[in-house]
Amino acid sequence: MIRLPESVLLSCAALAFAMPAAAAAPPVADWCPATAAAAATARNTVLREADKRLGDDPRPMPVVHTEGTLPGQGIREQSLIARRDLPQMRAFALAWKLSGDQRYAQALSRYLDAWTKVYRPSFSPIDETHFEAVADAYALAGEALPAPTRQAAEDFLRAMASGYVERMDRGRGERRSTWTNNWQSHRVKIVTLAAVALNDESLFVHARRLYLAQLADNIRVDGSVEDFHQRDALHYVTYDLEPLARAALAARLRGQDWLDLQSRSGSSLARALDWLLPYARGEKQHQEFQRSTVRFDTERRAAGVKGFAGTWERRSAAELFWTAAFLDQRYAETAKSLSVTPPDWMAACWLKSS
Repeated sequence: MIRLPESVLLSCAALAFAMPAAAAAPPVADWCPATAAAAATARNTVLREADKRLGDDPRPMPVVHTEGTLPGQGIREQSLIARRDLPQMRAFALAWKLSGDQRYAQALSRYLDAWTKVYRPSFSPIDETHFEAVADAYALAGEALPAPTRQAAEDFLRAMASGYVERMDRGRGERRSTWTNNWQSHRVKIVTLAAVALNDESLFVHARRLYLAQLADNIRVDGSVEDFHQRDALHYVTYDLEPLARAALAARLRGQDWLDLQSRSGSSLARALDWLLPYARGEKQHQEFQRSTVRFDTERRAAGVKGFAGTWERRSAAELFWTAAFLDQRYAETAKSLSVTPPDWMAACWLKSS
């Protein structure tokens, strides 16, 4: 389990508050630009999801840790339970946005207060990638929160994002694949969502710079990603591209096209998605992890963890291609072939028609 000295955590917090905006940023467009018809279609399901835990207490932990663990190891199971609070916050925020019912804003405030007081970032991106839902929740319902809660959420997101920026800049000189593989994609997503949710121009400049660097480092000109060549698994292609697509969707709210944005080598997210398309459509198949060079993949296969042996399950790419479809409609047909509709929270935010 990754634990950082208090001095490191304090220095990261100091960095966060020391990063001034370069200039007054323009207003961010609506975080959820779905059409009214699409939002109405998902409304009842979103409200039911929020209602499930409306009266429940949050379950924050000082750190969550599942990366590199098998079932039953360490604090994996406790972390999985606690981590359910994160998308629940987004559910509360969406329910408030769709209904205006203050009970949902109050529940969100209770959960945010609990987590921002207890949790201390580990800066392990696989463990913390799900905190994207906190950025979603803040962006959706920040105006409905009490001022102290809103400020605590802002400080939390800025400290986490700034800490990741500092670590990415420091880590690029190291010869470790985790600074260029899917781990880095998740770091970039965390920074980008926080930057856009906070409307922080300085953070956004860093996010765009780091996104471009990841395109160059991780995606080859033919569209294949380095994770595929290391892991021999489409599972990791999807896992690599999902956070980049989510970052691109956030950047769209600031009027930027990161789908077709090209790195200095000519690589782009669009080329990577196009490389994966024949597999997602079922035109090609792939036997997963047969030549992986990572020992943990072998351990998970031996432990019978689902998805680490056999033919790649193309439906596992449904959320990736729905995100891509919100960026470009040419991916919509593939997305619908994987799942007729997107997850309800995505439909309520991003779907353009019912």
